[in-house]
Amino acid sequence: MVSCSQSKQSAEESVDPWSKLDSIRALIQAPEFADREFSILDFGAKEGGEFLNTDAIASAISACNEAGGGKVIVPPGVFLTGAVHLKSNVNLHISEGAVLQFSRNPKDYLPLVRSRWEGMELMNYSPFIYAYQQENIAITGTGTLDGNADMENWWPWCGAKHYGWEEGMGRQTEARNLLHEMVHEQLPLEERVFGEGHFLRPQFVQPFECSNVLIQDVKLINSPMWNLHPVLCDNVTVERVKIITLGPNNDGCDPEACKNVLIKDCYFDTGDDCIAIKSGRNEDGRGPGIPSENIIIEGCEMKEGHGGVVIGSEISGGARNIYAYNLTMDSPNLDRVLRIKTSSKRGGTVENVFMKDVVVGTYKEAAVRFNMFYEEEGDHIPSIQNVIVENLYVKDGGKYAVMANAYESSPVKNFQMINCRIDGVDEVFNINHMEGVHFENFVVNGEEISWPPAQK
Repeated sequence: MVSCSQSKQSAEESVDPWSKLDSIRALIQAPEFADREFSILDFGAKEGGEFLNTDAIASAISACNEAGGGKVIVPPGVFLTGAVHLKSNVNLHISEGAVLQFSRNPKDYLPLVRSRWEGMELMNYSPFIYAYQQENIAITGTGTLDGNADMENWWPWCGAKHYGWEEGMGRQTEARNLLHEMVHEQLPLEERVFGEGHFLRPQFVQPFECSNVLIQDVKLINSPMWNLHPVLCDNVTVERVKIITLGPNNDGCDPEACKNVLIKDCYFDTGDDCIAIKSGRNEDGRGPGIPSENIIIEGCEMKEGHGGVVIGSEISGGARNIYAYNLTMDSPNLDRVLRIKTSSKRGGTVENVFMKDVVVGTYKEAAVRFNMFYEEEGDHIPSIQNVIVENLYVKDGGKYAVMANAYESSPVKNFQMINCRIDGVDEVFNINHMEGVHFENFVVNGEEISWPPAQK
């Protein structure tokens, strides 16, 4: 039985899907840090890009943590390092003019750590900056994090010739397939041991099971793989970050099974999705059943990428309450504006996705794309519902305005386009199964679009 108050609340939310935004924003608070500073120079660090500063940085972080917290300062200059592991109450501050450059030697990311790789748990090389079960951590400052990856280092491991791979080189294919099998068989973590000889690239920044995380003002370049990848975290703020890296799988920011996340005033020019919301792949997502939820994306700029705001494809745990607004996008190499991708191998429910006030110069494929047939098929039919796009303006669109490939048994439900204008597209639709569609002042190539679409 539904009470009168519940019915009233549901009615209000159906009128204004943005009614929860302020209450969600109030749950997201950036951590604060003690007024103490620990320069890595005082712990033996040397700039110049040749001396390996891993131990010096680790010592500074430990001293800061043991003192009750504060800032670990990376001063101006180029500082080479291996894996950096953050600890509670530590703000790693990359000063203006500082470059924290990461080693190209895979051995500098040992010992192995618990990680997620494409939504699957394993023991692998440490992400370049990593934190495990810590709280109140940050990476701040206007300096640069340089992943130091290129066509000869890290990128060829993806196995693609256009990223430098050649016959005889190591590649991730075999290990990736093995990890898929281990996930399907639900082998325990201690048996999923990879690292040396397996060629699974580490992520750039990965806080894992952390709370109160801040990443602010830094610039990231030349990532080996995904750039910012918080996993199973609560209360995450990513603000004024600039990510410029066009390598393979170089997603910009991928919150995975995270709750209460703000991504604000960031710049993305990436080799894959700019922002991709995830929640685990297959059994590793469905088993825990932890969605990504309460995510706010505000004031960001997207250039090159497979999609501007993306949900999936590792989305087996589901996603809900996603708010994206006041965005600008523009690149002939930006494939989509809003993209939701999953499959019946992965399953999951994606719901309550709200986008508004978006200005787009151009894109390549579709303004909005739903795909339930991404990669493998299986027995877990996904669900996509309650997606509302308002005040989207596109100056010069690509092939389509809207694409949708869904199951007849699980159509995309309650999709709305309100006060949207898309010019310059080749065709309005490439769609199949949709239900509860509503268009209001949706204009494509100067013509107002109604639903159902007119038969040709």
